[in-house]
Amino acid sequence: MGSIGFTFFSPKLYKKPMITGTTMTATTSATTKSNMGFKTLMESFSVDIHKAEGRPLNVPLLAPFTIATSRIDKVENVAIRVELSNGCCGWGESPVLPFVTAEDQEMVLVKSGEVCEVLKKCGGMSLGDVLRHVGQLLPGHGLASVRAGIEMAVIDAVATSIGTPLWRFFGGVSNTITTDITIPIVSPAEASKLASKYYKEGFKTLKLKVGKDLNADIEVLQAIRAAHPHCLFILDANEGYTSSEAIQVLDKLHEMQVTPILFEQPVHRDDWEGLGHVTRVAKTKYGVSVAADESCRSLADVREIAKRQLADVVNIKLAKVGVLGALEIIDFAKASGLDLMIGGMVETRLAMGFSGHLAAGIGGFKFIDLDTPLLLAEDPVFGGYEVSGPTYKFTNARGHGGFLHWDHIA
Repeated sequence: MGSIGFTFFSPKLYKKPMITGTTMTATTSATTKSNMGFKTLMESFSVDIHKAEGRPLNVPLLAPFTIATSRIDKVENVAIRVELSNGCCGWGESPVLPFVTAEDQEMVLVKSGEVCEVLKKCGGMSLGDVLRHVGQLLPGHGLASVRAGIEMAVIDAVATSIGTPLWRFFGGVSNTITTDITIPIVSPAEASKLASKYYKEGFKTLKLKVGKDLNADIEVLQAIRAAHPHCLFILDANEGYTSSEAIQVLDKLHEMQVTPILFEQPVHRDDWEGLGHVTRVAKTKYGVSVAADESCRSLADVREIAKRQLADVVNIKLAKVGVLGALEIIDFAKASGLDLMIGGMVETRLAMGFSGHLAAGIGGFKFIDLDTPLLLAEDPVFGGYEVSGPTYKFTNARGHGGFLHWDHIA
């Protein structure tokens, strides 16, 4: 049997797939149309990892990517490949972004290599046990990027094994998303040029990096507004403002008759009082929502944000909390009335594709910020989702649907 598509096996009847040649077959006494669900598969699917490895994933950018706290000139991430004993492979990506992720590329390669060696010796374990074991080996925020890459690869391999795309694996709410696109910190002239380009490509929401120079930020906003007069704005300060500066920006925008749809991380990650103050003023005076990004690095952070009403939105990034951590935060945020945003670091279509599948499958994300593959000078990923301007469409290919030519990145 080839790809299972939309048909899911009952977990009670499911047996491990068998590989004959290059075609996956699965033995079962009956099938059902019901969605097995990720949580059910966590305990019902046996994972036996045959091969696991991380390699450098270096990709040039179209232009330097500058935010309030850092600048990068190329992507230096780590790709993870996991192969199960049934022959099915999965792919993941651990992003490395200076001043945001705690790890550099060398550290990610070392840590991922150590965990991959452990997983190859574990024998058959349930998917849940494998992922929990990864969490024990790579605990906390400091190793979240490594953990995320390995979790992605293992989950992708399992989805491939049962013959279903990841967006179905995570719930099947939708198979498309529409992303914003980011304008980094640049001159007003360059910002105007980019805004015109993105207008022609169909992007309706522009995410503008701010926070380095308040007056320069206002000039850039004016230039973008002239070039793309009907665009929606997201402002992302990446911790760059004080609370008073953040409110000044909103005042200036109000004078320009511009109301952003979101103000992301206006103050330092540890300035909880400042974050709450900006959120209250932005909401009551201007009707603008505020998102916590760098301040949202764990479920404990999200609990505090909800309890003290410090933000309206939490930005979920797999590189900050891992896949399992993200799922916990999503459940809690929905129950607490917080709006959801999904974003990423500077990643290729491996990590962005996984995040997109997750957001589309689960549904309920108010803001989608998965644009960085569009900012790369090369695309190392073969297959995967289809891109049409700001719209990503996820196919019925098994798992992630994308892959790397592994030997070319050795």
